[in-house]
Amino acid sequence: MSATTAPESAAALAATVRTGERTAVEVTRSHLDRIESDQTRLNAYTLIVAEAALAAAAEVDAVVAAGDDPGPLAGVPVAVKDLIDQEGLPTTAGSGFPQAPAAADAPAIARLREAGAVLVGRTGLHEFAFGFSSENHWYGPVRNPWDLDTSPGGSSGGSAATVAARHVPVALGTDTGGSIRVPAALCGVFGLKVTHGRVPLTGVFPLAASLDTVGPIARSCEDLSLAYSVIAGHDPADPWSSPRPVAVRETPASVARCRFVVPHPWVDRALDTATAAGWEWWLEALREAGAIVADRDIPELEFPGMVSEAMYPEVAAVHRRRFAASPDRYGPEVRTRVEMAVAADMDAYFDGLAWRNRMREAALNALGDADILTTPAVAGLRKQIGVDTMDIGGSAVSYRAALSCFSAPVNHLGFPALAAPLALPGTPPASVQLIAGPWAEDALLALGRGLEDAGLVAVRSPAGDG
Repeated sequence: MSATTAPESAAALAATVRTGERTAVEVTRSHLDRIESDQTRLNAYTLIVAEAALAAAAEVDAVVAAGDDPGPLAGVPVAVKDLIDQEGLPTTAGSGFPQAPAAADAPAIARLREAGAVLVGRTGLHEFAFGFSSENHWYGPVRNPWDLDTSPGGSSGGSAATVAARHVPVALGTDTGGSIRVPAALCGVFGLKVTHGRVPLTGVFPLAASLDTVGPIARSCEDLSLAYSVIAGHDPADPWSSPRPVAVRETPASVARCRFVVPHPWVDRALDTATAAGWEWWLEALREAGAIVADRDIPELEFPGMVSEAMYPEVAAVHRRRFAASPDRYGPEVRTRVEMAVAADMDAYFDGLAWRNRMREAALNALGDADILTTPAVAGLRKQIGVDTMDIGGSAVSYRAALSCFSAPVNHLGFPALAAPLALPGTPPASVQLIAGPWAEDALLALGRGLEDAGLVAVRSPAGDG
């Protein structure tokens, strides 16, 4: 790709717009051209807002022309999961229900606009964000740019696919059980799940409020950090939001002497061939880079634990009335799962909350003398569209279990986690998960940048152009 059409990093694009080297309109138009040319192939968007995006870009250019700074994301094209409110646009949640246009921007969206970002479209997702494939009954499947016959993961599949395809440098997703990290892994890009309460949930269609998070997907940890610094922070309208100050580190962290805990038996489950090879390479590469890698038994973290029991009653609270009135407006797969949620046992829910607390205490103890917990990001990388199982170690395994086994428990911890693609061959390459203690996004992202500098993690393009 030429320099005028390739989406560079968000930081680099903002710098060129801020100095007047390129206009935001030029940048936006080149990105929209690529988005629109790929839409039939990837189906990454439920809505492309070209006219509004170019108008917003023109406003950024007017600020630059006046000698003012449009913000840290000046002219940067950003895609938004169709679960997060944008004023004047319907939030479909990937569902079959008609939706009125949103009356106001969600805080995360308002903060992007204030930072100079240009919002180019609404990305496709698993219906109501309740799944891991983004094979949507109403909008059709989102396709993985590495292999169009495979799923990009979910539920934020469109956001990960559009970043991997180099349409935009940054996209927003949501993560309740892995919905940012799973598609980031399957599409070979970076994805950040924040500490619960770090980014406001106001204006975000809920799945399970005590687990829901909003976060960025990007092609570098620098861009993740930039987007995170913009959207994070307290919102008094969100009862889950924390007033704790947001910290951001400007420099990468050294991998040498960083301590990594490998939790057993959590990591001992079967993996597909590419993931198993990548995981083995990762642990050895950490040691060679001077990191301390320690195996530890933490049985409380074993999957599935009580992931469903501690979540389903919250899903039922969102959907019970809607489902009772219009069950046929739910796609077949999600309808079955919502039925299960509505039938959930409240005694089991309270048992699940107790399990959640035990697991959190065990994880905090493990992190007491370590910087990071690490696992594979997913158990397998190839989920064939239209097939409900994945080949994991020669066995057919439910795709939901294969994709969520390492991510879902982290939402019950509430901790931040990063999915990062390994600097290895593969289509896509294997991905690992890094888990930090609560509110430690700054340390996690600084470590991610250090791992990039050390050549352990990196993003490649499905098109082979870098």
